[in-house]
Amino acid sequence: MARRRKEAEEHENHERWLVSYADFITLLFAFFVVMYSLSSINEGKYRVLSDSIVQSFRSISVNSAGQQIVVQPVNMPQRPPVQKPQVDPAKQLAREAAVKRMRNMADEIRDVLQPLADGGQVSVTEGAHGIKVEINAEVLFSPGEAALGGGAINALEAVARVLSVADFPIVIEGHTDNVPINTPRFPSNWELSAVRASSVVRLFVDAGVEPARLTAAGYGDQRPVAENFSSEGRSRNRRVTLLIESMLVEDDLPPPVPLRRSDPIRAILPGAPT
Repeated sequence: MARRRKEAEEHENHERWLVSYADFITLLFAFFVVMYSLSSINEGKYRVLSDSIVQSFRSISVNSAGQQIVVQPVNMPQRPPVQKPQVDPAKQLAREAAVKRMRNMADEIRDVLQPLADGGQVSVTEGAHGIKVEINAEVLFSPGEAALGGGAINALEAVARVLSVADFPIVIEGHTDNVPINTPRFPSNWELSAVRASSVVRLFVDAGVEPARLTAAGYGDQRPVAENFSSEGRSRNRRVTLLIESMLVEDDLPPPVPLRRSDPIRAILPGAPT
């Protein structure tokens, strides 16, 4: 009797794991069923949602299948087009006359400096802001000096006669290389470049150019046009530059467009694309 009971208990213990396994399989199946149901799209509910969105916007068009929603803005404030300013005929004529005068002046300066230009010591260029004349310092000054030489005086006086009949502002810049200088008169290249520019200004004043139109500036070796590693580069950097300003101003820009509350927060610059 005891033997049969022992055999029954041993049989029950061997089959107990089937109950836990069945429960695990059932739970796993239920989990995947729920996940599948969540991933399925209910077309009926989707159409109800799309119809609700369509009714919320008045200017929305939907195709017959209800598969595409096209949203169109309703009553969006339109920015007024920026009108280009009208060009004043008198201002346009004055501008054209000033440009013609600048070109004629550049041609005259090239003519009077032609002997120096042939040797590559002078360059005359025209730009948006006026005329730029670069003269190598070697044809104007002795090394380390700021007194104009005889030949340079004649050439600059010819330039001054061309400039005296006009009313354009003139900026005269002195430039040096990076070789240090330390003399009783010129402690550094700053003083040397400034005095050289002043020497040209003084000559122009004596030749009849109105002093109020002249400005002298010395930049030392701070604005090179070539590398200072070679003698050729240092020679190019030792120069005097004449900047004859055209005084031409840009046309009046349209006023800035004020921001509205409906506009995005950004800076609106005159002439910028809208």
